[in-house]
Amino acid sequence: MTDHDKNKKCDIGLIGLGVMGRNFAQNMADHGFSVVGYDRDAEKIQALMFEKKRQQDLHGGHDIKEFLKMLSKPRAIMMLVPAGDPVDAVIDELLPNLESGDLIIDSGNSRFTDTDRRTRSIEEKGFSFMGMGMSGGESGARHGPSLMPGGTRKGYDRVAGILEASAAHVTGDPCVAFLGPGSAGHYVKMVHNGIEYGLMQLISETYHLMKHGLEMDPEQLHAVYDRMNEEELNSYLIEITANIFLQKDDKTGKPLIDMILDEARQKGTGEWTSWDALELQVPTFNIDIAVMMRDMSAYKDQRKRAGHVLKGPRPHFNGERGDIIHQIKNALYAAMIITYAQGMALLLQASKKYGYHLDLETVARIWRGGCIIRAALLENIRTAYKSNPYLENILLDEHLGEAVVACEKDLRYIVGIGAAFGLPMPGLMMALSYFDAFRSSWLPANLIMAQRDYFGSHTYARVDAPGMFHTKWEEQ
Repeated sequence: MTDHDKNKKCDIGLIGLGVMGRNFAQNMADHGFSVVGYDRDAEKIQALMFEKKRQQDLHGGHDIKEFLKMLSKPRAIMMLVPAGDPVDAVIDELLPNLESGDLIIDSGNSRFTDTDRRTRSIEEKGFSFMGMGMSGGESGARHGPSLMPGGTRKGYDRVAGILEASAAHVTGDPCVAFLGPGSAGHYVKMVHNGIEYGLMQLISETYHLMKHGLEMDPEQLHAVYDRMNEEELNSYLIEITANIFLQKDDKTGKPLIDMILDEARQKGTGEWTSWDALELQVPTFNIDIAVMMRDMSAYKDQRKRAGHVLKGPRPHFNGERGDIIHQIKNALYAAMIITYAQGMALLLQASKKYGYHLDLETVARIWRGGCIIRAALLENIRTAYKSNPYLENILLDEHLGEAVVACEKDLRYIVGIGAAFGLPMPGLMMALSYFDAFRSSWLPANLIMAQRDYFGSHTYARVDAPGMFHTKWEEQ
């Protein structure tokens, strides 16, 4: 299985040689580290060895014991396997063969509560455990992802050289940093994915408006998103959106985008973000609605039937296309800032609740490259936290707040156009509603409190006196 010199030990081991694992193993080997890979599927080990380049110190172990024997002690073992039961299965297989000081790194998309449980269990046995988020997809794993490790500083220091060399780099800075104790890394990755959900929903809504409202074809859509990517909206998601509209279908020769079924799937990280935001009472309008719209997309048959009986307006635009495209761009930019604001606000509250001690400037810094939500905007977010590490919401930053205010009228206009055309644009609507709610010194929650007190004697606070009060409403 391997030509490994038994006397020479590897720097790190990687279990799980699927697309991400195989590519990250090659990435680490590219940077001069000795790597051994293992997978229960022998064909995946063979694939790794087949793709191995001559200069790479890259090896495969045919079983878990051989894999562990090939590692220098104390051993550093990384896992890239699907979240949930597969992670526990690998850990159970490892534990009887580990020695004091060995380090396990879970680099999959594990739920942060599972990471906390595993950390306690593994460290009680005398071993070390790290939960590390990884973002960037296949290309990122191969050429430099954004890495989000948590756990102990000692554990991170053990592998810092490997991670910092293998991560993406922006202006010389590696897109990896120790984030905090316990599940801090996996929590940050979860919120990253929640923001990703929100941004993808926003972009899809602008596509919907331009496709059905402005009757633009894929080549025209490519040109619009390509221009957007050269301006304030420069980001990985806008870049790949532009590229998608140029792809032809091998089977029909038509634009591939028009051959893809409109049902969006999900793996759960967006839902986890929404659930914990609800638990922490942090409003994440755009993440929540993005999850709901993926759920709605799954009701394809019902949507088709409803379209025949529930008639609405027929979209038709008579104005200057260039003008409205400029307004769409501004609306999207404002909504994207607002979506990042919600995710960063959630990280702030989670850091307090769970004792992560997150440095949000560092989070913004390591998201600037390698990851799916990388964007020029993150440099502005990083600067905001550098100026004020205790910033409660990035909309309170002078520059970011002003950027949203400058685009506010266009966001309102595009939301209105969507409603007039009968096109669902809940992400843009939610971004606007979040902005309006956040800037409101008064909200109608007093009526809600009056209602609660009326039917349930839940009491209410007064504006002119401390304490809680109850009124016998039906006696008035």
